[in-house]
Formats: sequence, structure tokens, C-alpha cells
Amino acid sequence: MLSSSRFFYCLDRISASPTLQDLETTLDEVRHIYAISHMVLHVTRSAGATDSNPLLMLTYPPEWVEQYRDRDYFSIDPVVRLGRRGFLPVEWSASGWDSGRAYGFFKEAMAFGVGRQGVTLPVRGPQGERSLFTVTSNHPDAYWRQFRMDSMRDLQFLAHHLHDRAMVLSGMRKVADLPRLSRRELQCLEMTANGLLAKQICARLSISVSAVQLYLASARRKLTVATTSEAVARATALELI
Repeated sequence: MLSSSRFFYCLDRISASPTLQDLETTLDEVRHIYAISHMVLHVTRSAGATDSNPLLMLTYPPEWVEQYRDRDYFSIDPVVRLGRRGFLPVEWSASGWDSGRAYGFFKEAMAFGVGRQGVTLPVRGPQGERSLFTVTSNHPDAYWRQFRMDSMRDLQFLAHHLHDRAMVLSGMRKVADLPRLSRRELQCLEMTANGLLAKQICARLSISVSAVQLYLASARRKLTVATTSEAVARATALELI
């Protein structure tokens, strides 16, 4: 399957999943399509749930999931701790797991086939939602580096689509909770999604470059994301553009 074809196929499958169980099945399908070891969507916080870690969807072996929960590894997993605080992707190799309890934790994870390499993408949604989307691999290092270069944009979009679909299907988000973007904000996001630069957008809309930048900044704030790429991903996932 061509790269662009697999990406749009996966987006369609996520959007068409009618239940959380179907969405978890889709997650397993997506990881096979991208030829990696595992994928995880871990909702760490939601305004619609009183418990911490209200939703966990994953393709890990059930034995590892049971051990992770029973031993409350949420509290020592360095990737979870870093991802909860930050906006940027967390590369496992740079997450400080080479000593102490984290080292033992990762050794156990690898024994269950979780994956030697991994990257975790923080997702921030409206109403204070927080999720972590993780992709892992057992491929050689060179393959993993190339995969990350080729697929990071796909992963960012998939992360937002999975998060938003899970929020709706779980009942932790209602349609009324969706952010309201102005016509100009939507236009600027849609044109950005189509590959136009700020100078090209301002020419199309007959506004200044600074106005385009302000509309995009406002859209990022309303969508509670850090970058314009993430804003495009979330707006697309929410079917705003």
C-alpha cells in the first residue's frame, strides 16, 4: 500500500469505528499496516472522567498490560511522566531510562516484546484532555530512524484522530464541547492543510501576513495545540475543515 493510500485508509477506518472495541481493533490493524510492533492510546486525563488514566487502548500482550496495571507502572514509566508535562514527541532512547527503577521497568517491557524503540506523542484536547499516543518497533535502529523521518507527520495526524474518536465513543466528550473557530481561522487552517504558505494565504484572502499568523495563532489556542501542524490535524480530526 502506498504511503499516502495507507494514511488515508487508516484515517477512514478510525472515523468509521462505531465503538471503543472496534476502535481498538482498528488500532491493531493500523499498526500492521505501518509494519511496526505496537500502538497505544493512553488517555491520562479527561474532564468527563473522575479517574486518572480513564482510558487505555493498546496492542501490547495482555500479560504485560495486567502486570503494568497491577504494579502501577503509571507512576514510574518515564515516558508517561515526560509526556504528561510536554508538548513535543518523546523519543524513548532519550527518556532517561538507563538507571534505577526505570531501567528495570524497560527491561521487563522488552521481555514482553513491547519494542526496543519507541516514540510517544502527547495529545492535548479541548476541556483539558490529555492523551499519549505511542508507537514501538523491534526493527534495526537504521530502519527505525528512517521510519520516524518518513512517518512522523502521519503519526501526528493519527494521534489526534484516535484521541478525538476515543473521546466521543467513550462519552468523555460531547459535540457541544467542540471548539468554535471563526470563518477566517478555518480558512487559514484549510489553506495551510492544502500546502499554502502564509504569503500565499494572505494573497488569496486579501489580508496581511500578520493577520494570517494571528488567525493561525488563535486557532492553535482554541484547539489547545502547540503547532500549526497539530492544529490542522485536530481540525481535520474534528471535521472542522
